Amino acid sequence: MKLNSIVKSTLLAAAVISTGLQAKPVYVATTAIVEHPALDAVRDGVKLVLEENGYTGDELKFTYESAQGQPAIAAQIARKMVGDEPDVIVAIATPSAQAAVSVSRNIPIVFSAVTDPIGAKLVPTLKQPGSNVTGLSDMVNVRQHLALIKEFVPNLKTVGVPYNPGEANSVSSVAALKIAAAEMGIEVIESAAPKSADVMIATKQLVGKVDAIYCPIDNTIISAVESVIKVGIDAQIPVFAGDTDTVSRGAVAAVGYNYFDLGRQTGDIVVRILKGEKAGSIDVKMAQGTDLYVNPKMAAKMGVEVPATVLARATKVIK
Repeated sequence: MKLNSIVKSTLLAAAVISTGLQAKPVYVATTAIVEHPALDAVRDGVKLVLEENGYTGDELKFTYESAQGQPAIAAQIARKMVGDEPDVIVAIATPSAQAAVSVSRNIPIVFSAVTDPIGAKLVPTLKQPGSNVTGLSDMVNVRQHLALIKEFVPNLKTVGVPYNPGEANSVSSVAALKIAAAEMGIEVIESAAPKSADVMIATKQLVGKVDAIYCPIDNTIISAVESVIKVGIDAQIPVFAGDTDTVSRGAVAAVGYNYFDLGRQTGDIVVRILKGEKAGSIDVKMAQGTDLYVNPKMAAKMGVEVPATVLARATKVIK
């Protein structure tokens, strides 16, 4: 009888240990440089793909932290995440990705919403980048953006660009914009906004100098884009954006990626890693599929009309 009790206790202990091992959740730690609709949509897209692949409930530990637009906080978050030892780190936007890559050489890192991953020194190459890093780039076709602006402003000669020169993604975007603009006979006038508090002043400095304002995919500018919109309305200068979410917040129009879909594409990469692939063996992906958003109400407030040709092909019209 005593032997049977010992055997039963041993089997029960083994079952508990086994169950404990099986119940250990997959841990995906997610961070973004700032909270705004586009980056929030990336996070939500990643989480949905994880759930669709069976990582739900007690089987998934999914955390999220925002750096509140501060690179120093992004660095603190990255160090904390590495100490927590997640299975994968998802870093949304260039500053958060740079912070994560700088402190981890072993934990797989998947970046997303990064314009120029090579220029940001996240990876040495887009094809099988090696090490523990891969992800998804949202590099945009700036020529397409300029062409859209010209549909609203046919005599376009100058475009003003408020941006943060401290963000590598913004520097790359503005450089590409200037090349494309020069080929189209358009002058780009820059105005620096190192912090969100500088966005209003930087935008006001463009008044009287430009025919239109273009907000690149810049975390600092997007976090305070309402300031840009206000200047556009007051000065009757149409404001355009590099991302579609900003149209819902007041920009006249944008052709860009659906960031929820971009999050889903990022989630696909995360799932591949969770299933055993090495991050460094997965090619960096380029975001796929663009939408055209227009905001007729805001266009009117800034003194322009939405051309019928643009309205006809719009993916979404903001009411």
